[in-house]
Amino acid sequence: MADFAQRHKPAAEVRGSDNLGKVSATVRGRRRRPRLRSIALIGIDGSGKTTQAHRLADALTADGRPATYHRNAGGRYWLGRVARRLGRPDAQRLVGRGGLLAVESVLRWLAIAAALLSCLVTGRTAVMDRYAACQYVSMRAHGGQRWERLARAGYRIFPPPQVTFLLAVDPAEAYRRIERRGTDHEAMDYLTAAATAYRTLPEYPSFVVVDAGGPAEEVTRRIRAHLAAWLPESTPTGQPAGDAGPGVPALPVVLPPPGAAAPAQARP
Repeated sequence: MADFAQRHKPAAEVRGSDNLGKVSATVRGRRRRPRLRSIALIGIDGSGKTTQAHRLADALTADGRPATYHRNAGGRYWLGRVARRLGRPDAQRLVGRGGLLAVESVLRWLAIAAALLSCLVTGRTAVMDRYAACQYVSMRAHGGQRWERLARAGYRIFPPPQVTFLLAVDPAEAYRRIERRGTDHEAMDYLTAAATAYRTLPEYPSFVVVDAGGPAEEVTRRIRAHLAAWLPESTPTGQPAGDAGPGVPALPVVLPPPGAAAPAQARP
């Protein structure tokens, strides 16, 4: 009799039971999934890290998951400006290669520490424009490999981001972008060495490599599509925003309004 009743339940009741089961499974899945605390975007200068980090922080916040952009620059750009004011061609000529790498390592360490502390206190997701891997690459690309072990000892206290996006772009394209923005300069040899250094880091297999050679909007969609695995629910309106592909709930694409200035580029 019970079997007969089960087989002859009204269709609406069966659908309701199915939907309730799906909701319960979703809730259980969300409870098991750790909160997304930190995301890092890394890559050579000119790969679009700053643009994508700003967009990602804005999109997460718009989707009801408060996030903060953190600029983890090492101060090399500003040291270069000081050097030129003092009559030196660049920061390395001012403080020496070892001194430059030491100052850069300390400033980036302090920036990352402040970002992680802010994330811990506020509960917001930290979107990192550069992380520890960028310092290791800087050392390798500048021929300071002997300092890398010391830097790793200092940076070891920082937990790895839950997701690290490596924005991969051809060094020649990165060089053209840097020249177009006209605010700084990087030698082609350095960009090529840095691109190689990223691929040879021991952390490389853990990176999510994103082709950043195309338009910024396409790179944004690729990043969003990957994060759908971490943030599976739709936007607060109930409608997935953007177009991350069939069946992939997406974060909203937050683009600057027409005529608005692009985000200021973080300096190394």
